[in-house]
Amino acid sequence: MARRENEIDEWRLISGCLADISEAMEVFRPRRTARKITVFGSARTLHDDPSYHLAEAIAKEAVEAGFEVMTGAGGGVMEGANSGAGCEHSIGLNVDLPFEQHPNAYVSECEGRLLYFRYFFTRKLFFLRESDALVVMPGGFGTLDELSEALTLMQTGKGKPMPIVLVGTRFWSGLLEWMRTTLVAEGMIGADDIDMMRIVDDSDSVVSAIFDFYEARGFAQTASEREQLLYL
Repeated sequence: MARRENEIDEWRLISGCLADISEAMEVFRPRRTARKITVFGSARTLHDDPSYHLAEAIAKEAVEAGFEVMTGAGGGVMEGANSGAGCEHSIGLNVDLPFEQHPNAYVSECEGRLLYFRYFFTRKLFFLRESDALVVMPGGFGTLDELSEALTLMQTGKGKPMPIVLVGTRFWSGLLEWMRTTLVAEGMIGADDIDMMRIVDDSDSVVSAIFDFYEARGFAQTASEREQLLYL
């Protein structure tokens, strides 16, 4: 009986993963050539919080610069970004949670632009696979997890290089200082690993940081970078 139950659980996991990936591929296939940024940040940010309005401004400027805007489809910072991007330029990657995560109105009403993932790891796969830049705003454990995953993949060469823009000097500078004084000092990471991130404080600087990154290398992926996407 126990063996049979384990086999059922294994099949449920495999079929769930395959369903997540297949459904996401269908959504992203016609948008594969579009340039996209992902905005990470807290779902708990209130409408009158400066981070909410800054997420709106960043998304508006990103759209004007030719990008689509992806978020986790929830409230707070994510809602602000989808509000700023508008229906035609938003993509929401929602994940099933027992509480807190409900798709915001700015993406849930956009036909063909909201995905539902069963698992966090399949959702993160598509954030990192489809993004040309990551904009990381103040957030909690989920935001830190997404930032750490991106840094790990880039540091190890498993993920494609892309700009990682941290928004908010007051919020992020302590973390980067700890990385320098502890992680670098104790040899846990290299000093140049911190250069994968850039801190800015306004929407103009976010878009400028993204274009600064691509100015020398261009947006086109190399053959090796396309190969990397198969092994995220």
